Amino acid sequence: MKKLISLFLALVLCTGLVSCAVPAAPAAPAEPVKPSAEAPSAPAVEPAAKEKFVVGLECNYAPFNWTQAEQTQDSVVIPGGGFADGYDVQIAKLIAEGLGRELVISKIEWDGLPPALLSGKIDAIIAGMSPTADRALTIDFTDPYYESDLVVVVRKDSPYASASSLADFAKAKITAQLNTFHYTVIEQIPDVQLQTAMDNFPTMIVALTSGTIDGYISERPGAVSATESNPEITFVEFAQGKGFVASPEDVAIAVGLQKGRPELVEQINSILAGISKEQRQQMMDKAILAQPLSEEE
Repeated sequence: MKKLISLFLALVLCTGLVSCAVPAAPAAPAEPVKPSAEAPSAPAVEPAAKEKFVVGLECNYAPFNWTQAEQTQDSVVIPGGGFADGYDVQIAKLIAEGLGRELVISKIEWDGLPPALLSGKIDAIIAGMSPTADRALTIDFTDPYYESDLVVVVRKDSPYASASSLADFAKAKITAQLNTFHYTVIEQIPDVQLQTAMDNFPTMIVALTSGTIDGYISERPGAVSATESNPEITFVEFAQGKGFVASPEDVAIAVGLQKGRPELVEQINSILAGISKEQRQQMMDKAILAQPLSEEE
C-alpha cells in the first residue's frame, strides 16, 4: 500500500512539472544595422600617373617644329616657357597616344639632340631628322614618317631665282645647316662657293636676305614655310635628273631612338603604319598654314 501511494505521488509531481514548463518564444529577427549618415566614405583612388614620353626637338624648324608664345588647341607646352607646334609635334602626339604615355617636349639645339638621346635625357628625337648611315651607327630609327625633296632657297631678286639645274648655281655662295646631310650635297653643284655651315634656319634666312649668302639647302616643306614668313625669298625646285642625288634615307625623316630598344621601335612603327599618306600630307599642309610668321628663339 505504501508503494502504491509513493508511485501515485511521483506521477502527480511529474505531471505538475510538465504543466508548469512554458515554451520559449521564438527570437525576433535582428534588425539590419543602418549605416550612419556621418560615416566617412572610402577615399577615392587616384589614377596612376602615365609614364612620360620625352621627345627632343629644336622647336625652330617650321613647318616641322617651332616655338610660339600663345597656346593653341594643337600646341604642347614647353617646360621653361612657350609652346611647341608643327608637323613633328603632331606626329609625337599620335605616337605618345598610341603608346599610352604622356608627351613631354624638350627643346634642345640640333647638335644637342643625339647626346641627349644617348644619355637618356630624352626618349626619342622627332625633329625632321633623316636616318642617314652615319647616324644609324649610334641611333636606331623607325620607318620614315615623312619624305621630301631637296630645294635651294634664294632671294626673289637674285639671278639664281630662275635656275632650273644645279649647273645654274655655279659660283653661288651656298650653305646649309650644321651637321645635316644638306651640307654634304652642296659639293654636287659645279664650281660652287661653299660657305660655312650655320646653326639653324632662321640664321640662314637672315644671311640670305642680307646678301651674305646666295642660297641655302632645305627640304621642300621647310622652304615653303620660309617663303610664307619671308615674302622676299623663294626656292628652286628641280626636275628629275636636274637636282641633287640623295639616297632614300637622306630624304626621309624618321624617329630616332636609343640602340637596343627593338620593342619600342616595333611599337612606333605599328603606330606610324596607321597614319595614311593622305593624313600625313594633310598634317603637313595644316602645319604650313598654322606656322607663325617668325619663330621664337
